[in-house]
Amino acid sequence: MAERDNNRRGNRRDREEQAPEFADRLVAINRVSKTVKGGKRFGFAALVVVGDQKGRVGFGKGKAKEVPEAIRKATEQAKRKMIRVPLREGRTLHHDIEGRHGAGKVVMRTAPTGTGIIAGGPMRAVFEMLGVQDVVAKSIGSQNPYNMIRATLDGLGKEASPRSVAQRRGKKVADILPKREDATQENNPVAEEA
Repeated sequence: MAERDNNRRGNRRDREEQAPEFADRLVAINRVSKTVKGGKRFGFAALVVVGDQKGRVGFGKGKAKEVPEAIRKATEQAKRKMIRVPLREGRTLHHDIEGRHGAGKVVMRTAPTGTGIIAGGPMRAVFEMLGVQDVVAKSIGSQNPYNMIRATLDGLGKEASPRSVAQRRGKKVADILPKREDATQENNPVAEEA
């Protein structure tokens, strides 16, 4: 029985070591104070975005009396609340999407190779941790970093890859995607005549 317990513990350690390493980005730190009889007590709230830069991302917030402890708590929460986002060619989004949370609204658009990440502050952190290389994004509404990140993740959660759409409809991926030949003829009418 003891051998079995040791094996289980050993397997758990092996799995933790094999787990992909996550990168994290501190988005915001907020110092809050509480007035008490002897003066003021300060605390810190941290907002952290965590991702594996291969299509998984999450965010977390933590509060503590010291900054490092708040960041640690936020990072742990972010790792527990990760979502997977399908990426086209591992570099951009499959289609344009909008996300909302409270007064925060964000618009994210797919972009050609070489565009880079055109996004501000908290949204940039999410895209970098997600592993997106080309995207154009705009925040409309609330500039609160908490709401911006939640709105961004709301939009990313709505994204669907052609494979998932084809599977849901019971079709092949080729039936859903537009044919390359038709697209080139529509864009270039001169080629048809020649």
